[in-house]
Amino acid sequence: MPPENVIESLRHAADPARFAVMARFGIRTDRALGVSIPDLRRIARTSNRNHELAASLWETNFHEARILAGMVDEPARVDSAQMEKWARDFDSWDLCDQVCSNLFDATVHAWSKTDAWSTRPEIFVKRAGFALMACLAVHDKAAPDWAFQGLLSLIEQESDDDRNYVLKAVNWALRQIGKRNALLRIEAIAVAERIRARGNRTARWIASDALRELNDEKVRARTESKTFGTHR
Repeated sequence: MPPENVIESLRHAADPARFAVMARFGIRTDRALGVSIPDLRRIARTSNRNHELAASLWETNFHEARILAGMVDEPARVDSAQMEKWARDFDSWDLCDQVCSNLFDATVHAWSKTDAWSTRPEIFVKRAGFALMACLAVHDKAAPDWAFQGLLSLIEQESDDDRNYVLKAVNWALRQIGKRNALLRIEAIAVAERIRARGNRTARWIASDALRELNDEKVRARTESKTFGTHR
């Protein structure tokens, strides 16, 4: 589907009444159309995977067009330079999270970007590093436990960043890694306990919220039934 037809589909699905809700959740609306995620997924299914279309959609600078770009791009054709460019363009937490979940975590560069981005100063680039950790914990079924143990070290290291969009992503990554299997749950709990012991407000929130979920009996039972990952 040509880019102009996709933009027309976005405009047809747009509802400016959604702006109030978007703003309430901290999502920028100055370049938004007001298209819901279900509608974006529907449009993505009609467009199929197309690297060139994704690039064109990204350059429109429309918020929802950029989310859609992450849904239709081809992971195998995404290189490191593109990921760096798009990450620098992130200006909302939902754009960051959607692109990481729908595209970036399926690229060959995903793991290297968790290391590179999680210590970056730019708020949404740094968030992307931790969002990728959370997405990989859910989607990369073949990754070994030792890979996530390395990510837990980064989470512990960066858990003093008090910026809201960063600390929530750090917490998200910690919880998702801990829910991956029984061993990682135990290790994530240990990391959370060390983070909480620091005593500052940011660390306490990240750790306490994660511990509340990871110590839940239903979560414990689910992790004990999971077998993906290798315990080495």
